[in-house]
Amino acid sequence: MIIKTEEEIKILREGGKRLAQILNKVKDKVRPGVSTKELDIYAEKLIREGGDSPAFLNYRPEGAKYPYPASLCVSVNDEVVHGIPNTDRILKEGDIVGIDCGLKHKNLFTDMAITVSVGEIDAEAKKLLKITREALEKGVSAARAGNRVGDVSHAIESFVRPYKYGIVEVLSGHGVGRSIHEDPYVPNFGKPGTGPKIVLGMVIAIEPMLNQGTKNVILQGDGYTFRTADNKKSAHFEHTVLISEAGPEILTMI
Repeated sequence: MIIKTEEEIKILREGGKRLAQILNKVKDKVRPGVSTKELDIYAEKLIREGGDSPAFLNYRPEGAKYPYPASLCVSVNDEVVHGIPNTDRILKEGDIVGIDCGLKHKNLFTDMAITVSVGEIDAEAKKLLKITREALEKGVSAARAGNRVGDVSHAIESFVRPYKYGIVEVLSGHGVGRSIHEDPYVPNFGKPGTGPKIVLGMVIAIEPMLNQGTKNVILQGDGYTFRTADNKKSAHFEHTVLISEAGPEILTMI
């Protein structure tokens, strides 16, 4: 577990704000007829124009056969996370699309994801996006010094359970800052009062992933994209959060 210094926190605040601005601009490009690769190219352009680097491009997670080939993860409908942008993947009316991006600013990392609609979407998809976004808010609220990681996990799970959505268990939030993935592991389900203690100066990425149906997911042949096992839609929201004396501070906000 890495506790960030005051100077690191200052840089992470800068980077988080930059990342939020970039994703907000990418979101405005989401419309029918746009390819997922176009979104990726645009995101990388914005990142580099700011003098920063895309955190995901050429990042090789443990166990991966090759480095991730894009700056943005773009996951459509039943794709849960880590969808690889492609010129042939064209967004259409009624889709939902998760856009997940990491930013390296002055050698420190922030991470953020949102799921947005492509044109008009059905009521069930709107509800899925709303509940996933609110689940993130519940998790952030529990990320306070003196609590434990299990309190964050339980806050998300206890909010989601009445809606009968599948909570993805094999993917989770994580520490972030000096690396794109650090300890602690931050699941979206768990028991209160368990797990590592949350302390001042921690920076964590909280990211609920909810499926309309089963919690089970399948890793595709590209080695990165996870899809729902029943092909129902999935949503993903993520913020980078600082544990401060004033409470949880969302760094990835404009």
